[in-house]
Formats: sequence, structure tokens, C-alpha cells
Amino acid sequence: MTTSLRPQDRSILENARRQVLDQGVGLAEEQLLDVLRLPDDVLPDILELAHQVRLRHCGDEVEVEGIISIKTGGCPEDCHFCSQSGVFDSPVRGVWLDIPELVRAAKETAAAGATEFCIVAAVRGPDIKLMNQVKFAIDRIRQEVDINIACSLGMLTRRQVDQLASWGVHRYNHNLETARSYFPQVVTTHTYEERLETCAMVKDAGMELCCGALIGMGESLEQRAELAAQLAALEPHEVPLNFLNPRPGTPLQDQPIMNGKDALRAIAAFRLAMPRTVLRYAGGRELTLGDLGTRDGLLGGINAVIVGNYLTTLGRPATADLNLLVDLNMPIKELQKTL
Repeated sequence: MTTSLRPQDRSILENARRQVLDQGVGLAEEQLLDVLRLPDDVLPDILELAHQVRLRHCGDEVEVEGIISIKTGGCPEDCHFCSQSGVFDSPVRGVWLDIPELVRAAKETAAAGATEFCIVAAVRGPDIKLMNQVKFAIDRIRQEVDINIACSLGMLTRRQVDQLASWGVHRYNHNLETARSYFPQVVTTHTYEERLETCAMVKDAGMELCCGALIGMGESLEQRAELAAQLAALEPHEVPLNFLNPRPGTPLQDQPIMNGKDALRAIAAFRLAMPRTVLRYAGGRELTLGDLGTRDGLLGGINAVIVGNYLTTLGRPATADLNLLVDLNMPIKELQKTL
């Protein structure tokens, strides 16, 4: 620990160490806000603490995942960060991916060392046509690839949740994106409560819940701490951390890219809020953090990575992330096969 810390900063770190590292109890909202307000010269200390928490409560392995969109663009929702919304004048147009392409992508994902493949669709929620295509895709992938399958298909009905569970989908992604208090500034076509309802049904059906955040959308530090606490209360298996990559044609196209040190502080805070959760690097880290920051985050609480490209933006090459994990002596986790 840095010897020149101010007394108040030292107290924040020591309390977090006792509560999270030693006792395994996540920080509460006000405590998270204290972490997010720590000055830059304390950042190495808070990242090191978050890394120790991750090693003690999650182990040293890293989970690798690939994602692909079965249906891109043309979404009726107005999520202000999303270039797939049909409401905005975005260059992204509606495209459906055929089943052979999905199978090929699953094979490539597995070949890159991933144990997780997520099928994503830009929709409010799936209709019968989409559900049938997902079922067919799952069946084909299971015939040819030994990989876990997850889905992200928007808001679900109880029947759809039960169908996905019966088809062998072991994890479902449905992000909160931002804090309840900031949500109306980002989305107006559905509510925060509707998202929570889908999350609750997914957990009730026995699937793992993947529920993440998109930070850097103009939210305050207080709202960032609020979001971390609200995610912790959901007890998701996995939390993907996205950083805003401002997309042309969206209402947030002129939002500045988040400061890298603020992003690293957020990574540490989310780990200290959820000591046992899979905390996954997701979209926007390439712009926000770059290569050096990506390394720092992996040594500051991150224990999972999406490799390759995202839904409408380019990611780091899968080989770059895999080589970085080797350099850091971080073994890739082999999940128990559920499909």
C-alpha cells in the first residue's frame, strides 16, 4: 500500500480490505462512491486490492466468450447508446444471419479458446419466428461444437424463459445498462422494472443470469455507485462491463470517451461490490483503455473476456487477448459442459 496516502483514503482501503477481501462481503453503495472518488495516486492500490479479491474469491482462471448477432439492426427500442435502434438515423441496417453462418461462428469461437458462445438479437423481445430460429441454431451448434450456449434476446415472457431453459441455454444476458435513477435519460420505450422482471424469471428458471453495465454515458459517480449496488442486489452470475463507444446517428454520438483512469476505478469498484461474480470485459474497452489499460483491468478485478468483435463495433483480435492472458499467467477457465 502506498505510504503517502491521506488518512481518509487509507481508511477507505483498509475498510474495504477487511470487509471484501477478508470477509467476502461486497461494499455498499456509499462505500462504492468513496472508492470511485479516490484520487489518481491511489488507483494502483485499489486495483491491487480488487485483484486480490478476485484471486481469493474467484480464483485465477479467466472465462473467454464469443458473441454473434442472429438479427442485427432495426430494433424498435430507443436505447440512446445503440446503433441498432431503428428509431435513430444510424448506418446499421437490419440483417439476419443464417444458421450455417452461426454454426461457423461457433466453431471459430471454440477454436479461439472460448467456452461460451452467445447468440444475440436486436429486438424488444423475441417473436415466434426468432424463437424457432434460435432453437434450430442451438440444435445445429450442439451437433457440431462442444461449447456452452448463451442467449441475449431482449425481454422475455415466462413461456419463452422456460423454452430457452429446456433447450439447454445455460446463461441469459439482459443488461440493466445504467442506474435506475438515470435509466429514463437513456431509454424511454421500456422501463427499468421490465428489465428486472426478465432477470428475475431467468433466475427462477434455473439459468445463469448475465446482467451488465454500460458506463460513461454521462451518469454521475453517484449513479455509477448506484448501478454497482443494484447489480450486486440481483446476484447475477456474470456482469459484463461495457464502456460507451459513441456511435454515429445515436443521441450519445457526441458523448466524450470515458477517461481511462475513471474506467479502471469503476472496474475496481464493481469487483469490490461483487467479490464472487464473473466480471467480464466487454465493448468499448479498446477505446477507453487501450492495450495498457486492458492489462491493468485484468490485474484489477476482471476475470472474463469477450474475444473478437462485438455486435456492431470491432474488438481486439482474439489472439491479442489470448496472448495477453498467457503473458499474465492467467489460465483460461474450462467450464463444465452443460450442452
